[in-house]
Amino acid sequence: MDELSILNRPSVRIRRDGQDRKADLGELVRGDLMLLESGDQICSDAEIVEGSLEVNESLLTGESDAVVKKKGSGLLSGSFVISGKAYARVTHVGNENYAAKLAAEVKKEKRVHSELLGSMRKVTHFTSFLIVPLGILLFLEAFLLRQASVEEAVVSSAAGLLGMLPKGLVLLISVSLAAGVIRLARMKILVQNIYSLETLAHVDTLCLDKTGTITDGKLQVCGIIPVQAFEGEKMDALICSYMAASDDNNATFQALRQSFSPEAVYEPVHKIPFSSKRKWGSVSFAGKGTIFVGAPEKLMGGLSPRIEQELEKGRRAVAIGWYSGSWENTGELPEEILPLYSVILEDTIRRNAAKTLEFFHTEGVDVKIISGDHVRTVSMIAKRAGLRRWMEAVDMSVQGENPDYDRLCAKYAVFARVTPAQKKELVLALKRQGRQVAMTGDGVNDLLALREADCSIAVADGSDASRQISQIVLLDSDFTNLPQVVMEGRKVIHNVTRTAGVFFIKTIYSVLVSAFCLLFNQPFPFIPIQITLVDACIEAFPSFVTILESDTRRIQGSFLRTALSHALPYGLTVTGMIILMSLTAPFSQAERQTVMYLLLVLISMAAVIRSCIPFTKLRMLICGIMVAGTGCALALFPSLLELQAVTLSMGLFGLSGGALCLLSVLVLDRIRVLFFSENVRMPSEAGWQK
Repeated sequence: MDELSILNRPSVRIRRDGQDRKADLGELVRGDLMLLESGDQICSDAEIVEGSLEVNESLLTGESDAVVKKKGSGLLSGSFVISGKAYARVTHVGNENYAAKLAAEVKKEKRVHSELLGSMRKVTHFTSFLIVPLGILLFLEAFLLRQASVEEAVVSSAAGLLGMLPKGLVLLISVSLAAGVIRLARMKILVQNIYSLETLAHVDTLCLDKTGTITDGKLQVCGIIPVQAFEGEKMDALICSYMAASDDNNATFQALRQSFSPEAVYEPVHKIPFSSKRKWGSVSFAGKGTIFVGAPEKLMGGLSPRIEQELEKGRRAVAIGWYSGSWENTGELPEEILPLYSVILEDTIRRNAAKTLEFFHTEGVDVKIISGDHVRTVSMIAKRAGLRRWMEAVDMSVQGENPDYDRLCAKYAVFARVTPAQKKELVLALKRQGRQVAMTGDGVNDLLALREADCSIAVADGSDASRQISQIVLLDSDFTNLPQVVMEGRKVIHNVTRTAGVFFIKTIYSVLVSAFCLLFNQPFPFIPIQITLVDACIEAFPSFVTILESDTRRIQGSFLRTALSHALPYGLTVTGMIILMSLTAPFSQAERQTVMYLLLVLISMAAVIRSCIPFTKLRMLICGIMVAGTGCALALFPSLLELQAVTLSMGLFGLSGGALCLLSVLVLDRIRVLFFSENVRMPSEAGWQK
């Protein structure tokens, strides 16, 4: 995990001795010149000395709007570059700025919901309230009412309190999650928050960014369509000058530079970087006008039949236009733009994308594709990738200022021309509908949505910002590995849920038996060393050996409800057995405690064996070792465990009591299935009569 974290660690580009080079964050010193471009994370406070940027400061201010930064403007660590290029001089390092607090700030903004962790907190909070008053009362009852010595009173009280907290279960959950994270690390999948593994296993809605996720993010120009007659050489020189002057370096511009070779023929006087919110960018040249690059519907006012045909094939279109004057307004476009070219680009679907989408469909996960591209392009890419609902597409750019996100999320599966703020609102709308949402992304335009999703997933080829804010990073940048993450999460949850019932048995009977002892002035029937043997041989050993088993069924029901309902029949049976034995058994106190302890061992073993059904070779071996190991301990260390020799009458009483306990467990378990099972409905009146 440490090695993967080093691979994923953000670096910074600095200028030293007249050359640009990459450096670790720890090498940064005050006065260094940082080179910042789109997608970079600003890791130290700085001041721009050359160039301009558009910056997202949402993690610091909560405002998602881009902030324009020019020469002399200050930059705060914790913000992200949306577009542009600039050199900035570092003003603060270390604890002097936000950089040292950035990781903590991001975690405060986004807390991971863990059902396992939340369930354990509920149990420990409940039992913690009981431990102090019950401990005091048990001690006073033994010391004052039964006239026990201080040592006997302390030992008796401690035994009752020892079983109330399911201590081993907390460790079991941590070890199970760690084992899953290690297995994923071998697949080049970095889990940055251990509970994210569990979160993704519960996800029922997956939002996929198209570019860089479903596609590999690499574009190539497959056609250049002249729009109308113009002075070709002059305009081509302007376009090449645009490519040389522009600071944009995403996949689209990398592909455009393959066809329009960057060449600084004319001198730029003003630049507006391309942004996903505007859908266009521009560069003005002295006395030569302004070149615009952006979405065809922005620059051309509509789509030509030729472009529509290309979009139907799942390709992308970029328009290049010219304006006679200089343009510095970032909010509007001039009306007199002369369209020059429509450039058709094509990206490739990732291998196994169709298989991955089919997996999520089979597993009941609703897949949404969200992109900033044209609606027909996104829809056709979805079709090629194998999305079944590819025709249910909507253009978010025509939905007005306040669209009904809840209605749109319920109706559509493909969202096109989506702005970063709209991505965030779509995720929030899905969460309002009770969905568990996972979001994948690779760029700064995905940051707001990644932060709001229940589980955020980034690809390594994406920006530093998206990788740092995400809980899971696909270091090979292949979203088709996501099923492996889901499967690992399911393994953990199923294995923990299956074994948790055994741990909760002790919690249930410890609380109930302690209450009985207080009411009837009875000593707690067990001592700490006896509880420890049950903990080690019956609870811990089988549970920890089987945590590596592979159970990838779809998760149903609540962890805490399921675990407690499975433990309840056994906990009630142990409680009933102790009450009956304490009040009716015709033996001495020591002999009664011996019989009760042996019956406790029998019931606990029955719970473990029941949890191992259906049997496998491993489970049969574990059950055999558990029975043999516990039997040997009872036979070899009776004095240590303070057990009396079993007489004939004790044996007969114990056998009949054991049979009655097992019968009681069976009856109570059938009642549990009837009333607590997630898959069984409550019977109607006719059902009761039947």
